[in-house]
Amino acid sequence: MSDIRIKILDHQAIKQSLDALAALRIRVFYDFPYLYKGDLAYEREYLSHYLNDTAVFVGAYDGDQLVGVATASALNKHADAFSQSLELAGYDPRQLLYCGESVLLPEYRGRGIGHRFFEEREAHGRKLGLTYSCFSAVVRPDDHPLKPANYQPLDAFWNKRGYQRLEGVMSHFSWQDIDQPSETEKPMQFWLKPL
Repeated sequence: MSDIRIKILDHQAIKQSLDALAALRIRVFYDFPYLYKGDLAYEREYLSHYLNDTAVFVGAYDGDQLVGVATASALNKHADAFSQSLELAGYDPRQLLYCGESVLLPEYRGRGIGHRFFEEREAHGRKLGLTYSCFSAVVRPDDHPLKPANYQPLDAFWNKRGYQRLEGVMSHFSWQDIDQPSETEKPMQFWLKPL
């Protein structure tokens, strides 16, 4: 990883990098399991919601090129659907760091960058005085027609980082799949660890 620079982006850097961040999300989330048919205008709007006082963007750079980014913010500053699911499960959204995106170009994977993304976000959550770190991940059926034969889910990686699946705690989010004519709702499984 010695050639990759990890940098916390301030609000000014985020604003200047919105198009690059949006393009990166679209590119990485195109693949299984998200199969996301992205739109730059939507992405700019979505990412601008992270410009709040609890958010952190962690960028991975190869020279000047942004090759990965991870985001997080206090859950009570994120989408209501996520807050409601965890609140119903007995968690206070004001005490949760929500780790949003963790996107990294395929050729940069396996170098420890994903671990750094979690370390930086969790450190940010502790600095905010939060109790837990959480995220949600899309759930796809095992027999999904676009699932690659060599697909490896990230469950083992998340477990190694100390995250546990919150059985039965789900939210739902809609987007358009690359093989579908319109948006459909997807189940999102929550994972949690103490900070």
